[in-house]
Amino acid sequence: MLLSPSVPVLFVAACLAFYVFRSGVLRPYFKFFYHCFIGPLSGVSDQKGRLDKFYEGQADVYDATRNGLLRGRNTMLSLSAAHLSSLKATSPNKRLVWIDIGGGTGHNIELMDKHMQISQFDAIYLIDLCEPLLQIARKRFAKRGWTNVTVLCQDASSFTIPEWEHTDPKGSVSFITLSYSLTMIPSFYPVLDRVEHVLSPDGLLSVVDFYTAGKQPSLHEKAIGGTSKECGWLSRTFWLIWFDFDHVNLSPARRSYLEYKFGTIKSFNGRNNFIIPFIVRIPYYIWLGRPRSCDISRTCHAFEVEGGNMIGNCSPVPLRATVAPVEDVVPSLQIGEPAMQLQRTRSQTVIDITPPYSSFHYHLNTPWRLPYYEQPVHKEFRTFIYSFTWEDPFEDMKHLGLTSADHVFAITSAGDNALHYAVAAAPQRIHCVDMNPCQGHLMELKLAAIKCLEYDDFFALFGKGRHANFRRLLDSKIAPHLSSSAYQFWRINSKAFSSSFYMRGYSGWALRLMKFVFALAGVSKDIERLCNADTLEQQDEIWRNKLRPVLLNPLVVALLKNPVFCWNALGVPLNQRQMLLEEGGVYAFVRDTLDPLPKAHLFKNDNYFYRLGLRGHYTPESCPQYLTRAGFDKLKADNGKVLDAFRLHTDSIVNVLRGLSDWALTRALVMDHLDWFTPGSADVDDEISQLHRVLAPGGSVYWRSAARQPWYNANFERHGFKVTPLGVRQGPEAAIDRVNMYASFWRGVKV
Repeated sequence: MLLSPSVPVLFVAACLAFYVFRSGVLRPYFKFFYHCFIGPLSGVSDQKGRLDKFYEGQADVYDATRNGLLRGRNTMLSLSAAHLSSLKATSPNKRLVWIDIGGGTGHNIELMDKHMQISQFDAIYLIDLCEPLLQIARKRFAKRGWTNVTVLCQDASSFTIPEWEHTDPKGSVSFITLSYSLTMIPSFYPVLDRVEHVLSPDGLLSVVDFYTAGKQPSLHEKAIGGTSKECGWLSRTFWLIWFDFDHVNLSPARRSYLEYKFGTIKSFNGRNNFIIPFIVRIPYYIWLGRPRSCDISRTCHAFEVEGGNMIGNCSPVPLRATVAPVEDVVPSLQIGEPAMQLQRTRSQTVIDITPPYSSFHYHLNTPWRLPYYEQPVHKEFRTFIYSFTWEDPFEDMKHLGLTSADHVFAITSAGDNALHYAVAAAPQRIHCVDMNPCQGHLMELKLAAIKCLEYDDFFALFGKGRHANFRRLLDSKIAPHLSSSAYQFWRINSKAFSSSFYMRGYSGWALRLMKFVFALAGVSKDIERLCNADTLEQQDEIWRNKLRPVLLNPLVVALLKNPVFCWNALGVPLNQRQMLLEEGGVYAFVRDTLDPLPKAHLFKNDNYFYRLGLRGHYTPESCPQYLTRAGFDKLKADNGKVLDAFRLHTDSIVNVLRGLSDWALTRALVMDHLDWFTPGSADVDDEISQLHRVLAPGGSVYWRSAARQPWYNANFERHGFKVTPLGVRQGPEAAIDRVNMYASFWRGVKV
């Protein structure tokens, strides 16, 4: 009689189960399950007794069974090490003292050694109330031979360290961590009060823990990095009840008081789905902050974010505070709040503030990104539209006449052109404005990467468009220079550089589609030949005989006519699309754009725009100015002094202009932005009148258009500008710049 095919399978499974059981692989998890869910805790009323009884039977397997559950600890320590390195660089002689509150087995301290050597700390104190866990820690540190680590069995609400015996502890500690311990401390108010007392003004507090939150974060929560913080009713209710069985309190009060007591540097909201991915998702957060008593300096840029006021200052503010210069004020000020009266002068803003002070603050290591309240319009942008900038800055520089005294206003886009202006002229101020917060996140990443990376890593990110270790660079080097919102975005999108970065974002859709079309047409090799051509004659011949028939094919032209594709892939809105249709149609527009280029500029080394579009990456010989070695070195020189000029606004152009003082600007570039408006729109007049107000006499504004004669030129003239064409396409024979995507380029001078 033949055995059923299932019998051998069952026999092998039984043998495997027997081996696993005998080997003890699962024994730690059996211990964990018993003591967490079955073992009785009755008869013990005090916190120390509960902790000792709960962990006594599982202390030896604590670390082995918590790796999957307690996510974010490694990231928290990596971020902390990066910020501490910045602190140590600015204050090399300052004592570095770390207190790990609720550190248990000492796992965090051992893990920190991978990011920052334990020997760099003058003293480390592990404080915990659970003796069974501390016994594991003592053995761990003795084995490592760390003599600067001290283990103390103390209540976190009244902790003290030996070196305070004969000195005032106020401001004596550089670094404090709470790793999955804040939710376990019943009296968390005195703990955080004591932490604030002993932490130095430039010190760092780092927390990682579980949490729950309401469905709709408040404005101040959003302003300090509340992305993805909200929890649904089921998640919020279930985890509150579940963790309460083990005396772990996930109520929002702990995190709220933490963010009230300290200024936020970084905030990341994640979901732990280690048990059943996409179904069981425990909310956890990583938070880094510092005392509000920080000094106004290059390492502390704080912003009030309560009641609609987002004016740069440092808290606590006196009753009468002066904040200068006014041009750094965030737009959309809500004037007339009961607690605030705003008086304007050209050079400064004076604010009268009556107690109570704002509860929430937004701290940055750099002054670039101005905080913003997340509005519904911001949520319409899931990612950046433009991963590269599609305007020719070399043509801009021929007409701008920039000097180091200029104050420039520009649309952020991907930031390439603004960085070009910084390399070429180092203006005193460069305001970058974009309603899409993701464009601001991209620009922040570029600024931060210039600040902290070496050229090879920087070019790998933004030249080649890929870097195998982006996540490591983000946490260990870049993060200290990013706002909390930008860090959260890049932490979520940490795989953006795993393949070609320039194939991402909405503009990446167009590049991917073109790549598919070229492959389908069998001209991929011709694309490579075109980008490596040594002469204009050879380049033009390849274009006309091989690529032109593909791109001017009726099917491709029909796709380019589609309004959905125009917006989602090319970023061309309906009104702009209508302008080019009225002046000749899509076929004529594409023909007039592309035909002159191959005989005007070599893609190999003189037209990085189309080389990127065709190949998906830059080369050192064909790239934007900021990606060249010389450009990068200029931006990085003197600790990135040139970068201090940047201010990144996340708002509409007109709102940002309203926040600037009269004569605050000398140059403004609005790209093709006005093409987006409906002809005759009152919003255009409003924006142009604001441009006229903020530009100094003789100042100029520049714009490009899909039309040869844009309708709004008359609006500029009506508001006191002298309008001059700088380039107007006349057909397919000559390009007006290296992109040639726009039909005209204009300047308006304030008279």
